[in-house]
Amino acid sequence: MPSTAEPRPSASDSRLSSDSLPTSSPVGNFRWFICTLLLIGVTKNYMDRQVLGVLKTTLQHDLGWNEIDYSNLVFAFQAAYAAGMVLVGGLIDRLGTRLGYALSMIFWSLASMAHAGCGSLLSFIVARSALGLGESGVFPASIKTVAEWFPQKERALATGIFNAGTNVGAILTPFIVPWITKEYGWRAAFIVTGALGFVWLILWLLFYRKPEEHPRLSKSELEYITANRPPPMPQVKWMKIIPHRQTWAFVLGKFTTDPIWWFLLFWIPDFLQRNHGLKLTQLGLPIMVIYVLADIGSVAGGWLSSFMIHRGKSVNLARKSAMLICALSVMPIVFAYRIENLWGAVLLIGLAAAAHQGFSANIFTLTSDLFPAQAVGSVVGFGGMAGAIGGMFMAKIVGYVLQWTGSYMVPFLIAGFAYIVSLAIIHALAPRLERAEIG
Repeated sequence: MPSTAEPRPSASDSRLSSDSLPTSSPVGNFRWFICTLLLIGVTKNYMDRQVLGVLKTTLQHDLGWNEIDYSNLVFAFQAAYAAGMVLVGGLIDRLGTRLGYALSMIFWSLASMAHAGCGSLLSFIVARSALGLGESGVFPASIKTVAEWFPQKERALATGIFNAGTNVGAILTPFIVPWITKEYGWRAAFIVTGALGFVWLILWLLFYRKPEEHPRLSKSELEYITANRPPPMPQVKWMKIIPHRQTWAFVLGKFTTDPIWWFLLFWIPDFLQRNHGLKLTQLGLPIMVIYVLADIGSVAGGWLSSFMIHRGKSVNLARKSAMLICALSVMPIVFAYRIENLWGAVLLIGLAAAAHQGFSANIFTLTSDLFPAQAVGSVVGFGGMAGAIGGMFMAKIVGYVLQWTGSYMVPFLIAGFAYIVSLAIIHALAPRLERAEIG
């Protein structure tokens, strides 16, 4: 007959390691303050790179650029970003997150401000190249910080939160930059947005340390963060990660999907002006809607896989299920160029942006699933390089297609199918998300 006593806990229930504790347990929440610093840093990063996209029509008018000239600026940025992702990712692994991120922020903030002194296409190319080189440090540093400060089950959520800064930056820029441009000219827009980096720098240097070295971190939260962490290993050189198929799963996944985000960032303001007749000062609200949706997607995509892991699903199933949902959600963007209603087009683009960010939160988290923390910066740098190279190709495709046809059909078609292709590649190369054995 059934027992009336309390049920005995199952084996999984009885494992009271810190890894089984919920996020809301009283271990402390200082790690989320560190995540907030990452969010602000990424916000600043995207404000700097978004300024050019918002001012595209203005600069084309004032400086006489055509579509191919503009695509060359995007190409120069991404070429430098690609090179920097390899160099800076490895440098951050060697210097450490605190110093590496600080140096990156200083360099790209100065490069952003330097745009104000440019008057020719060549000088803009030099400034954009410097900006791309400096900005290449933001994601290797941020992902490495998450690997240092969060247990595995929280990493996708933390990544989704800081990655939402890409959308916050993209929301703020279309409101701030047109106002500054109207009142003080476009050169002032580059100076103001660039200078904000030094405010963040003060906060970062004041508050960031490794968990083991941080005076504000409680002992219980440190134990929660470091529980079940693999033992430390010597510094990993980036050349050692190349032979592993897990590396190529991440690299090719970034190569196929990052170009779509670059396309949205650098060309959607132009699409709205060209196809729907918006003026510079009218861009703010539609772009805000797109990137608010992207923010929701970033956090939701990270939360979904973390939730599934909490519910006992494998990391492999959780990550790939979340990525599949995101990949399918991007597909309707193929119709965006045909929609005459402004808000219909905005919502389709916003859905794709949300799905991209959810996909991105999970693909970034794969690096800490597949590699030890000492290799994460290098892996992210290598993948970021591949994504930027893909973005270079996308920039030239969009530039020439617009110059020749004036239609956004081809770019939106590429965007619609990129993510399902990316997921298929990832699954083929890492079918079980087994951890790479770095020698």
